[in-house]
Amino acid sequence: MNALMIAALLTAAPQASQPPVAPQPPVATQPAQAPSSTSAMPGTQAAPAAGTIPITLAEARAEGRNNTQALLALLDLERAQVDVRLSRAPLLPQVSFSTIAGGALIGRQRVFTTVPDPTTGGFVQESVEVPATTRGNYDISLSLSQVLYDQARWSQLEQSGVAVEASRGQAQEQADAAELEAINRFFSLYRSQATIQVLEATVQRSQEQLERARALFQAGRVGRGEELSALVNLGNDRINLVQSRASLVGNQTQLAVWLARPGTDPLAAQDPGLLTTAPAPAPALEAALAEARQRRPLIVALQKQVRVAELAKDVATAAYFPRLVGQGSYSRGGPSPGPVFTEPRLQNTVSGSVSLQWDIFSGLATQAQVARAQASVRTAQLNLEQAQRELDATVRSAVEALTTRIEAARLSAENREAAAQSLALAEERFKAGAGSTLEVRDAQLKLTQAELTLLGNRVDVEIARFALMRAMGILSTGESK
Repeated sequence: MNALMIAALLTAAPQASQPPVAPQPPVATQPAQAPSSTSAMPGTQAAPAAGTIPITLAEARAEGRNNTQALLALLDLERAQVDVRLSRAPLLPQVSFSTIAGGALIGRQRVFTTVPDPTTGGFVQESVEVPATTRGNYDISLSLSQVLYDQARWSQLEQSGVAVEASRGQAQEQADAAELEAINRFFSLYRSQATIQVLEATVQRSQEQLERARALFQAGRVGRGEELSALVNLGNDRINLVQSRASLVGNQTQLAVWLARPGTDPLAAQDPGLLTTAPAPAPALEAALAEARQRRPLIVALQKQVRVAELAKDVATAAYFPRLVGQGSYSRGGPSPGPVFTEPRLQNTVSGSVSLQWDIFSGLATQAQVARAQASVRTAQLNLEQAQRELDATVRSAVEALTTRIEAARLSAENREAAAQSLALAEERFKAGAGSTLEVRDAQLKLTQAELTLLGNRVDVEIARFALMRAMGILSTGESK
């Protein structure tokens, strides 16, 4: 019975072709014996159907994962992937080619040179003037360099690969957070729409109660005060309905902006379907904890960050070891282009070398870098341990919150059913002349409050369930990119 009452209340959410502010009154706002709740007053309709943009929960979730913050996290992942290529580049052969074609004009020069001394038979230094001359410079060279052993380079490459996995986990975590926020904003909009429907039905009931009191007054069965009380009640209900539409517009804009849509889009949240059935029970705490520890992207990312810090320590430690590099080159050069470019048998030079570099003492800089890396490792480990503790607490709280919301929804459904019966009884008493408008009004307010409480608790169940899924890392089974 409870499930049927829930379905009756909430299936009346606006459909895709209807605006969120002009739905038909929900069936669930009608007492079982109160035909007076079948429709709302035309004067209380919110807005015409034209111009609204329907959106489903699935669409909101998918677009939420493309939120600006999620896209920024994906860009961080792309940068991390580029860093892998940059780390690999020094380990691959480095080949360069160059060619030079140039020349120099040397003007007249006065230089000292050694010349024979005819008088003594020895040599003397004399100043002579050298005429201007030109000289060409032509060269072709090809060089090859290959790292043979450099532990730091290999550790940096591995570190970059692990950093990609950490960035992927962060991107998944951010996408989950963006999706959960989209879910919350979707349900806030849906709650506003359904609240307006409940209030529209309340206005309709008050209108019919006014007509009923007026008819009884004209028949001489009740006093003028009953009619006036019903008129005031109707006015108050219309005020509540008008005021509720302000929050509807706010929720529309908040959802649209989060989904990177224009803030002016009049979105209409469609019934997600989950609200028409009784909620499934919450999972067992131990099973939820095990799932969260294994699949939560944040934990995976922090585990990778610990490994990144460990590899950073390896990079720092690699400075204690030598580096071995092989180099080779082939070049052709000369003062004129002919022999360099047209005579392969001439002007050839081939060279090669293997160099060993070893920083035996670096002023204790290596020791300092290793100590800093060790501190970074410990920091990453502490962050991981704290995140694991917080995750356990979050999952436990989420399971308990879901369990509580489910129980509250069950009690709200029973309460709503009792309130509907109470209103039907009060209306029958009023028709028979044994009751008053005050009694009917009290029953109407209790029914409205019961319907709003049921609506809020049932929506809270879904929000709590998605929050638990996000804590467990199972909100979305798709890849973040």
